[in-house]
Amino acid sequence: MKAVLVEKYGEYTVGEIETPHAGPGQIQVRIEAASLNAIDPRVASGALVDLTFPHVPGCDFAGTVTEIGDGVTSYEMGDLIFGHGIPRAMAGMLPFPKPSLTTGTLAEYAVFEADTPFIAIKPPQLDVIAAAALPTVGLTVNALLAQAKIQPDETVLVIGATGGVGTTLLPALKAKRVIATAKPGDDRFIRKISTAETTGYGEYPSDVDVILNLVLPTNELKEAAKSLKPGGRLYTITFPAPKPEFIDRDDVLFELVLDMESGVDKITNLTPAVTRKYSLDEGARAMRDFTREHTVGKLVVVP
Repeated sequence: MKAVLVEKYGEYTVGEIETPHAGPGQIQVRIEAASLNAIDPRVASGALVDLTFPHVPGCDFAGTVTEIGDGVTSYEMGDLIFGHGIPRAMAGMLPFPKPSLTTGTLAEYAVFEADTPFIAIKPPQLDVIAAAALPTVGLTVNALLAQAKIQPDETVLVIGATGGVGTTLLPALKAKRVIATAKPGDDRFIRKISTAETTGYGEYPSDVDVILNLVLPTNELKEAAKSLKPGGRLYTITFPAPKPEFIDRDDVLFELVLDMESGVDKITNLTPAVTRKYSLDEGARAMRDFTREHTVGKLVVVP
């Protein structure tokens, strides 16, 4: 089968590789679309784990079940499904109770563990492209909204609003005022998908009730935290784990958002912003663009 291949750390090509088959408890899926996430180039660079080459990147997908392993009762041949899996190289590193490992979704076929909440039947109202773009960002947005409990009369600052998570989050925020950090030229797209105002990175407003940090390391949030009202709340999806000394504020709540319980069937009310599509033949370029360029929204590869 054809796939995007990593044969040296941080380098991408497109080539032929043996098609993976479903073992016990697994399903094989013909990939209809796959989207890129920040974890994909990090794994490919060797920053998180040592890889066995060739490595196929990609976690999020939508596709058709084409093979069912022994013991799998949740799916039938031909089912249209969506979700995400974590690279097999990361097995044993994951905090999730039932993770789904994968052979890599930037390929014509991929294999997944079947018994996991991170894969589900694709609902009819969700097209294939959106379904492939949604899993990782949708689970993150769902967790942010649940933990932050933003009220309609609050002012919210979103740091890093133009990525996949941010562009999925902004349309879902119900607040009096939303301010989104963006680079020059991105404000038009932000206004297209939401009612948020835009501001430059580091140009933070005052009297903010809630900050949602999507990109900055948590030990680089001291300036942002100055914009919070006393009793404000700062939620982050980045690491290292929050410590009070990172923000020098003992009058605000500072928490990490990490959801290990929800399933992808709970996020289908969200809408990801797909801004670029690539063929599988262009998959190596998609990975390079995602890594090296300032990208807005989600990038999707369609085999």
